[in-house]
Amino acid sequence: MTDESREPFKRLFFALNCPPEQRKAIAQWRSALELRSGRPVPAENFHLTLLFLGAVGVAQIGEICTAAGKVHIPGVPLRLALDRMEVWRRAGVLVLAPEQAPPELLRLVYALEQAMLPFGVEETPKAFRPHLTLMRDYRMPVPESAMPPEFFLRADRFVLFESHKGRYRALAEWPLAPA
Repeated sequence: MTDESREPFKRLFFALNCPPEQRKAIAQWRSALELRSGRPVPAENFHLTLLFLGAVGVAQIGEICTAAGKVHIPGVPLRLALDRMEVWRRAGVLVLAPEQAPPELLRLVYALEQAMLPFGVEETPKAFRPHLTLMRDYRMPVPESAMPPEFFLRADRFVLFESHKGRYRALAEWPLAPA
């Protein structure tokens, strides 16, 4: 998304944030799995990525926020079941994912993709697969769990995050339903 100049940039992505109480519950559940492979994602970084923008020139952030503010929103808060574990071998991650993504979520992602086209974001670079990453550098099969995952991510807004040195910082947010 940036040109070859030396302009300052930030690594950005749109996501649904995971509420603190849910982060804690997921982290406790993950600990009970007693995983011996990979690196745990810090609970404060739990989120569900909607669209990864990558390196964005700082000068473009205002325009990106303006475009995001015009995205057609679902009109209702989103509720997403994170009810299965998957291992994505190529990426080397263990994730929580929904058995089925709600149509409102898929429409929101598509609207964001379309809104970001003028900024050089490729149109559907890869299929959207909603997930919450639990572990990185994970090289084992899907672990057995005495308690299957049954988490419901509830989101009333979507957020533009900056990724910097392993930490995520919210830069802006937009409601998913009218006030």
